Amino acid sequence: MVPVSFASEEMFLTKGRALYWPREKALLVADLHLEKGSYFAQHGQMLPPYDSRETLERVADSVKETGARRVITLGDNFHDDDGTVRLEPYAAGMLEALTRSLDWVWITGNHDENMHRSFGGEITQELEIAGIVLRHIAKAGETRAELSGHFHPKIRMRVRQRHIARPCAVMARSAHSGDRMILPAFGAFTGGMDAGDPAILDALQPAQSIEAMVHAGKKIARFPVWHEAA
Repeated sequence: MVPVSFASEEMFLTKGRALYWPREKALLVADLHLEKGSYFAQHGQMLPPYDSRETLERVADSVKETGARRVITLGDNFHDDDGTVRLEPYAAGMLEALTRSLDWVWITGNHDENMHRSFGGEITQELEIAGIVLRHIAKAGETRAELSGHFHPKIRMRVRQRHIARPCAVMARSAHSGDRMILPAFGAFTGGMDAGDPAILDALQPAQSIEAMVHAGKKIARFPVWHEAA
């Protein structure tokens, strides 16, 4: 894990694309999109049906890595509202084991506004902890510190003559408002949007600077994507 200063708190980005908040003993994950494979299978696109198992295994690994006592999701937990009833028994058992052993909070997103089952967790649309707002979609004009998901940000770079894209967090800072961060998508079947896309930049205003952050071994690689004009 690599430390990141956020809203006067020390947090840690994990290699697995989660954010750990030590003071709250909380692991934050965005955009699990559980049962995305079965959703597409219903519509004729046959994807491997084990994405939920893989995603939940990665959640369990991140809990073990961080020692978290609490998991807070940041929306789009299931790919659609009915995903909660399609979850196959093995994956459902994995999820129920996690929610039994942890304080689990589901923040809903645009894909799962009406989750049919909580699997032992608490369901809410938004949460505020220690002055930091946790929600699914970054709210343009927000001046409080904010953690969100939704956009699945990725950074595209050239490494050794190859172009690669990696999931990243996007951080906005300003001297006049709280820090704001969009987490990378955590789920196994998730695409991505360029970190410098206007939709992301607009959602994070007001800001003075916006940068993409990628876990890189024992450090965080930072890539400026926007800066307020002088």
